[in-house]
Amino acid sequence: MKTVKELLTERTSIRRYTREKLDGGELDFIYEAIRNSPTSYNGQQFSVIAVTDPEEKELLYEVIGQKQIKTCGVFLVFCADYYKIKVAAEAIGQPYPEFSDTMDGIMVGIIDAALAMQTAYIAALSIGLGGCCIGYARTANPNRVADILHLPEGVFVVCGLALGFPAESPDLKPKQPLSLLIHPNHYRNDDMEADLLEYDKTVSEYNRTRSGTTTQNDWISHMLGYYEEGLTYHIEGYLENQGFKLRL
Repeated sequence: MKTVKELLTERTSIRRYTREKLDGGELDFIYEAIRNSPTSYNGQQFSVIAVTDPEEKELLYEVIGQKQIKTCGVFLVFCADYYKIKVAAEAIGQPYPEFSDTMDGIMVGIIDAALAMQTAYIAALSIGLGGCCIGYARTANPNRVADILHLPEGVFVVCGLALGFPAESPDLKPKQPLSLLIHPNHYRNDDMEADLLEYDKTVSEYNRTRSGTTTQNDWISHMLGYYEEGLTYHIEGYLENQGFKLRL
């Protein structure tokens, strides 16, 4: 069994899984870990859709296009959730302040869901499972995904997490050096161009030489292309369909 240090510093995304099924004990442990995740003000502004049904996973795969969704043991969809507190407010006859229509409200829901997902991820790794976070669960066709998962107003998808027993051992991806990530006391104010260009070379070399499928992708241009694609997602419209009238 890996140590906590190894789990955190040697983590890789697993996209291929064996056919071994997860048992109830493994899932119960992950779910309990999720339940104990830190949340803003203990509001628990998140919910998780645990998809194990093969037909449901196939439907999601057809929309999202990531094969690991249909081959994993469980596909967890982490959602920001203000529906529950609205139901609770109505139950005691108290008006619901439209906090969820503010940018801070959106951020609180996203942060709570993201913290829960990271908790689930580490819990799964600690018992020998592998996983892969799938952001396309949020962007590929969010209205269709919401329909498949029967999400009520006040709930929206933040990210998906595929979990299962690993059938691969990919190379560890190079991450940014600490000089770009950790800023002692204040944001660094020197020229970081050299560090960024050096990291770009490191990623390019990794992509050309890694085990398995190789690519010619660098880091900088690849990320800028991803941002260009992100301009087409229209998440604001999706949020509005889910009942979030964002106040700008």
